[in-house]
Amino acid sequence: MLRIALVGVGFMGRTHLENYARLEEEGLPIKVVAICDVDIEKLEGRAAGGNIDTGSNGLDFDRYHKYTSITEMLEKEQLDAVDLTLPTYLHKSVSVQCLKHGLHVLCEKPMALHAEECLEMLQAAEEQGKQLMIGQCLRFWPAYEYLKRLVDSGTYGQVTNGYFYRGGSTPNWGEWLLQKDKSGGALLDMHVHDVDMIHWLFGKPKAVSCLARNVIAGGGYDMLSANYRYEDGKVLNAQADWTLQGDYGFEMLYRVNFEQGNAVFQGGKLQINPNDGEGFTPELSEDLGYYFELKYFVQALLNHEPVTIAAPASTMGTIQIVEAEIESADQQGEWVAVKE
Repeated sequence: MLRIALVGVGFMGRTHLENYARLEEEGLPIKVVAICDVDIEKLEGRAAGGNIDTGSNGLDFDRYHKYTSITEMLEKEQLDAVDLTLPTYLHKSVSVQCLKHGLHVLCEKPMALHAEECLEMLQAAEEQGKQLMIGQCLRFWPAYEYLKRLVDSGTYGQVTNGYFYRGGSTPNWGEWLLQKDKSGGALLDMHVHDVDMIHWLFGKPKAVSCLARNVIAGGGYDMLSANYRYEDGKVLNAQADWTLQGDYGFEMLYRVNFEQGNAVFQGGKLQINPNDGEGFTPELSEDLGYYFELKYFVQALLNHEPVTIAAPASTMGTIQIVEAEIESADQQGEWVAVKE
């Protein structure tokens, strides 16, 4: 039996709890035994919503041991793993604390505010011989997994260009999100999803150029457009904007053009358009990436297998790309080399 604790019971924490409950119902030998949050309201199941409908059906929060102190929880509970859905500025310190306590760790994205912090997390996992996985959920999202298979297989030839986008209203489920030194702004909280996807699909770019603006006082950049330089000359752009108010809602999409076709994901639907044939919609699971992400993590632990998807060495590279983008934005779009 894999005994898990969840730290941080906001929107994403509740989403994780729902999926753990489902995995347990499906027969996996796992159990969330404890939850921890400084906010008593959240420990009772009252948390603000996020920007994606995760299909939550409600939970019995009385089934968990509840704590407001991580240290107390670690001292009292017998655990195998900890799932951290905390504000970004706490990722490094709490991950290292739990790893040094001898626990496996799943930490929500982004890995940390800076690559140096990511390295500390990676080193702690290696020193303790424990698994550390980062919740870059698009690596498990069906429409993005399908794109990964197309890129790797070369089914339609090489990629010639691509566009990735996500946008929505200004987040209001945590004041820390609008504080640059705690969240990193839209670049590190929202845009990091598409940066991680570009990194996962194509490897690190040689350099980046990013134009960005800050509208919300106290926050980091709120809207941006980034370009990525690769040796083969493919044209890649990613944009993000979390100032879209009114009835806009939330959107994430991609358009990737291959030598012999293109793939377009928009409005929650994936369309594949071969150059020499009829377009089609592949059959994909309706489950969200959160479910597959958590299933992968617990199965890796249960089977004593290493985490290879969203492993810390890879997701640290994603943070290095974002750091180069921030540096470029600070210089009004100058090209900045990405650290190896």
